[in-house]
Amino acid sequence: MFKLDSRYYKLETKTYTDHDGRVISYKKRRLVPNGEEMLIMAKVSVQKNERLDLVTNRTLGDPEHFWRICDANNAIEPAELTEQAESLLNIPIPQPE
Repeated sequence: MFKLDSRYYKLETKTYTDHDGRVISYKKRRLVPNGEEMLIMAKVSVQKNERLDLVTNRTLGDPEHFWRICDANNAIEPAELTEQAESLLNIPIPQPE
Protein backbone atom coordinates (compact mmCIF):
# COMPACT_ATOMS: atom_id res chain seq x y z
CA MET A 1 0.00 0.00 0.00
CA PHE A 2 2.82 2.44 0.88
CA LYS A 3 6.37 2.64 -0.45
CA LEU A 4 9.12 1.50 1.94
CA ASP A 5 10.33 5.10 2.45
CA SER A 6 6.83 6.46 3.10
CA ARG A 7 6.17 8.21 6.39
CA TYR A 8 3.21 5.85 6.80
CA TYR A 9 4.85 2.53 5.89
CA LYS A 10 5.78 1.42 9.42
CA LEU A 11 2.61 2.65 11.09
CA GLU A 12 0.46 -0.08 12.53
CA THR A 13 -2.49 -1.17 10.39
CA LYS A 14 -5.73 -1.35 12.36
CA THR A 15 -9.18 -2.61 11.43
CA TYR A 16 -12.67 -1.43 12.17
CA THR A 17 -15.86 -3.40 11.65
CA ASP A 18 -18.81 -1.20 10.74
CA HIS A 19 -22.47 -1.83 11.58
CA ASP A 20 -22.93 -3.86 8.35
CA GLY A 21 -20.06 -6.18 9.24
CA ARG A 22 -17.62 -4.71 6.71
CA VAL A 23 -14.03 -4.73 7.87
CA ILE A 24 -12.22 -1.49 7.10
CA SER A 25 -8.43 -1.31 7.34
CA TYR A 26 -6.63 1.92 8.17
CA LYS A 27 -3.24 3.12 9.34
CA LYS A 28 -2.82 4.37 12.87
CA ARG A 29 -2.27 8.11 13.20
CA ARG A 30 1.23 9.45 12.61
CA LEU A 31 2.52 11.65 15.41
CA VAL A 32 4.42 14.58 13.96
CA PRO A 33 7.80 15.17 15.59
CA ASN A 34 8.75 18.48 17.14
CA GLY A 35 10.98 20.30 14.66
CA GLU A 36 13.10 21.83 17.44
CA GLU A 37 14.15 18.34 18.51
CA MET A 38 15.20 17.15 15.05
CA LEU A 39 18.81 16.96 13.88
CA ILE A 40 19.37 19.61 11.20
CA MET A 41 21.95 19.09 8.46
CA ALA A 42 21.55 22.50 6.79
CA LYS A 43 19.60 25.71 6.53
CA VAL A 44 18.75 26.75 3.00
CA SER A 45 17.28 29.88 1.50
CA VAL A 46 14.17 29.59 -0.65
CA GLN A 47 14.68 31.04 -4.12
CA LYS A 48 12.03 33.23 -5.77
CA ASN A 49 9.14 31.09 -7.12
CA GLU A 50 10.77 27.88 -5.84
CA ARG A 51 8.36 25.11 -4.84
CA LEU A 52 8.93 22.88 -1.83
CA ASP A 53 9.32 19.77 -3.98
CA LEU A 54 12.21 21.49 -5.79
CA VAL A 55 13.85 22.49 -2.50
CA THR A 56 13.42 18.91 -1.28
CA ASN A 57 14.90 17.40 -4.42
CA ARG A 58 17.83 19.83 -4.26
CA THR A 59 18.58 19.09 -0.60
CA LEU A 60 17.36 15.57 0.13
CA GLY A 61 17.44 14.08 -3.37
CA ASP A 62 13.76 13.05 -3.46
CA PRO A 63 10.91 15.52 -4.03
CA GLU A 64 8.43 13.17 -2.34
CA HIS A 65 10.19 13.66 1.00
CA PHE A 66 8.90 17.24 1.35
CA TRP A 67 7.20 16.13 4.58
CA ARG A 68 10.60 15.81 6.25
CA ILE A 69 11.20 19.53 5.70
CA CYS A 70 7.67 20.29 6.90
CA ASP A 71 8.36 18.33 10.09
CA ALA A 72 11.70 20.11 10.68
CA ASN A 73 10.00 23.50 10.31
CA ASN A 74 6.82 22.66 12.27
CA ALA A 75 4.72 23.33 9.18
CA ILE A 76 1.32 21.78 8.64
CA GLU A 77 0.72 23.49 5.29
CA PRO A 78 3.68 22.82 2.92
CA ALA A 79 3.01 25.86 0.71
CA GLU A 80 3.62 28.25 3.60
CA LEU A 81 7.31 27.30 3.64
CA THR A 82 7.98 28.77 0.19
CA GLU A 83 5.63 31.76 0.19
CA GLN A 84 8.47 34.23 0.77
CA ALA A 85 11.70 34.18 -1.20
CA GLU A 86 14.86 34.20 0.90
CA SER A 87 13.18 32.58 3.91
CA LEU A 88 15.40 30.01 5.62
CA LEU A 89 14.31 26.40 5.93
CA ASN A 90 15.72 23.78 8.27
CA ILE A 91 16.75 20.68 6.32
CA PRO A 92 16.74 17.63 8.59
CA ILE A 93 19.15 14.75 8.58
CA PRO A 94 17.01 12.00 7.05
CA GLN A 95 16.17 9.41 9.66
CA PRO A 96 14.76 6.01 8.77
CA GLU A 97 11.04 6.01 9.49
